[in-house]
This record gives sequence, structure tokens and C-alpha cells, in this order.
Amino acid sequence: MPISSHFFTLLLISLIPMSAQAAAIDNLKKFIAETSTVSANFSQTLYDKSRRTIQDSKGSMQFERPEKFRWSYAKPYEQLIVGNGKEVWFYDHDLNQVTIRPFNLAIGSSPAALLAGNSNLEENFDLTELGLQDGMEWLEAVPKNKETTFEFIQMAFSPQGILKLMALRDSLGQTTLLTFSELEKNPQLSESLFNFTPPLNADVIRE
Repeated sequence: MPISSHFFTLLLISLIPMSAQAAAIDNLKKFIAETSTVSANFSQTLYDKSRRTIQDSKGSMQFERPEKFRWSYAKPYEQLIVGNGKEVWFYDHDLNQVTIRPFNLAIGSSPAALLAGNSNLEENFDLTELGLQDGMEWLEAVPKNKETTFEFIQMAFSPQGILKLMALRDSLGQTTLLTFSELEKNPQLSESLFNFTPPLNADVIRE
């Protein structure tokens, strides 16, 4: 998916004037307050620091607040990330390898913490309005924990308060753009989505 120079101006320079009202931050807080479960499809593009595309991928995600989520990649490689509030499983289908990490260490200041964490956002992030861009309200979330792999996360909401985009820049200067579609608020989700049993003969690594 091509990415506009306007987007990179917003993402990498962040010079868009702040709006008079905290529209995007209010949208995020309202989204969290009114949403206990979410299901959506996503497309993801990874760019290097020179704006060149490294990889395109697609998949689906579900979360149930607090602290349960499932992030499934279907293309180009089948991968799965599942968190249940205690542990997070990272499963690579091609390698038949599962990595298990403590939940708090795995997502403390990550995108999952913004979407599936508790409602006290300011505990983990400094939030800043970035204003209106291409008809959407943008905000920036900077992790307070500087040991996280992300420098900042940016989110865009439609005028109706629907989450449309997330952009993340990591410590290597790479940018990940997530575009959400068919987002459904408060669907009925099975508890089994948020637990994972390693496949037979899988290589299991616990960190």
C-alpha cells in the first residue's frame, strides 16, 4: 500500500499543529471506556528508515479487556501472538516454535497495552494531540518505559470515533503502519481465543 508524504511528515516530524480540543485523545479514552471486546482485520506494512517497504502482511485481531488479545498473521507467514493476562505466546508456524514470555514484560508499553490494557493510559504513556490529517484525528503515545522497543505509537480515529490506523516507530527507525477494516465493537468472543496450547513436537522456549 503506498504511503503519502503527508503521512510521513506527520509520523516522522510530528509538526502538525495541535487542535484546540483533545479530539483524538478523547476518542481513544471513549473507545476504551465503551469497548470491552473488539474483532477486526488488518493490513500491515513495514518500512525501513528510508521509507522503503520491507514487508506487507495481513491478518486478524481480537481483544477482550482487560489484557486478553489474539493477533493472527495469515500472509505472508503464518504467525500467532496470544495473551491471556498472565503469559504471551508467540507461535511461528513454519518453524513450529513457541516462545512464552511473562505478560507484563511482553506488552507493558506495547500497542497491545493501548488496545487491550486497563483504562489508565497515562500510567504507561504520555499522550499528545497531533491534530487533523486527511480527515482523521491523530494522537501520539510515547511509552514512559524507555526500555520498550517502540519510540512512539500514533493512532488515527475517524470523525465517528472509529480506530482506523496505528503507526509505530521502533528503535531502529523502522515504521510499521497498521490499517484496520471490518472493526466490530463488543462482539461475543470465545474464551479459547485467548489461550494457546503448543502443537505436538513444537520447540517451546520460555523466557
